[in-house]
Amino acid sequence: MTVVTRFAPSPTGYLHIGGARTALFNWLFARHHGGTFLLRIEDTDRARSTDAATAAIFDGLAWLGLNHDGEAVSQFSRRERHAEVARELLAKGQAYYCYATPEELEAMREAQRAAGQPLRYDGRWRDRDPKEAPAGVLPTIRLKAPQTGETVVEDQVQGPVTVANAQLDDMVLLRGDGTPTYMLSVVVDDHDFGITHIIRGDDHLTNAFRQTQLYRAMGWEPPVFAHIPLIHGPDGKKLSKRHGAQGVEEWREMGYLPETLRNYLLRLGWAHGDDEIISTEQAIAWFDLPGIGRSPSRLDFGKLDNLNGHYIREADDDRLARLITPRIEAGIGRRLTAPQTARLAAGMAGLKPRAKTLNDLAASAGLYAQERPIEPDAKAAGLLTAAARELLSAWLDRAQTGDFSAAALEQAARTLAEERGVKLGELAQPLRAALTGSTISPPIFEVASIFGRDEVIARVKDLLPA
Repeated sequence: MTVVTRFAPSPTGYLHIGGARTALFNWLFARHHGGTFLLRIEDTDRARSTDAATAAIFDGLAWLGLNHDGEAVSQFSRRERHAEVARELLAKGQAYYCYATPEELEAMREAQRAAGQPLRYDGRWRDRDPKEAPAGVLPTIRLKAPQTGETVVEDQVQGPVTVANAQLDDMVLLRGDGTPTYMLSVVVDDHDFGITHIIRGDDHLTNAFRQTQLYRAMGWEPPVFAHIPLIHGPDGKKLSKRHGAQGVEEWREMGYLPETLRNYLLRLGWAHGDDEIISTEQAIAWFDLPGIGRSPSRLDFGKLDNLNGHYIREADDDRLARLITPRIEAGIGRRLTAPQTARLAAGMAGLKPRAKTLNDLAASAGLYAQERPIEPDAKAAGLLTAAARELLSAWLDRAQTGDFSAAALEQAARTLAEERGVKLGELAQPLRAALTGSTISPPIFEVASIFGRDEVIARVKDLLPA
């Protein structure tokens, strides 16, 4: 059997972090088994579905690197096929017309509330002759669900889950206006596209019972179900806006790398021994359903930051420079020059060991985007005493020729400091202030080497007496 999975988001908002994990699990499962991963946009709710939300889903999945196979499918575009199945069930005696009006149904629910009964359709049109139908009522089509026995879902995460059929009512398949319901559309699409495994959040577990009944009514084999526990916030409560960023785009803007999110989301509810840092290639090799736990997982931003720091340190320097360039340009309100862009890439090795996010990296890399003349902050300006400026001038004389590597520049500074009987820091700290305008930076002789001889000479001379 060829494994076929799907991710089927509703385009009513951003790509939620929980949805991203669902997509990841389906993608990994398909890739692990050499199968197919499909994307279906469940846009039947026309009032809430938007093109912007659909675009955000495509963008989020592309950024995460979760490429789907074939063309994405619009569920709404298949509404005629869904309606066709409802009519087929009607012809087979597995469904019936219901002529109950909205007012009747509301009165039924009110009576059930008053009696403390579960709210469900009472089957009033299940066995009635359509000839008794009131004039002017557009009927719905309802599934004639089994009323005795049990429906069992052999869930690959939750284990066998059973519900008494008496607890389930005859769900609507086709509304009075002829539009199919979500339950019908999902089952028809999953069957028609050969979905073998449905991996989704456990908030859909109750849907699985009704969907299983619908599969059986059509004589179709239900797919394998795997319902994943939801993601909770650090406080153990259901994830909500109070916990901060929820959409993939927000995490991207906060400076997390896609490989970080793939690794982190993988470990939210799935485990492979004690392994924490798992590459995408390794995840594809290892991922399978038995590794998914039954308990909700909690967001841990400390772990996320540490993991992102790891992937930043592993990332290619040129790639990091490209990623942070727009962040720096947005902060300074202008485009970087070619020399500044080159410095960014050259400076990554010294900057990335200290960064947890791309925003951290962009903030610390800002020194390579500065334009002359540098204006030292108050603390840095305090280091540029007359004695310090004289020492800088002497160092500059020696730096104007010869090797301009970090090691050579540091050695020249050490030699000068020894000759003057001062500590290295009495030269290095004023040099940092002169080159960066701050008292904090990567190793200053590394910074100087990246700036290059001409830029260093110009920056130091800017601060020396004419």
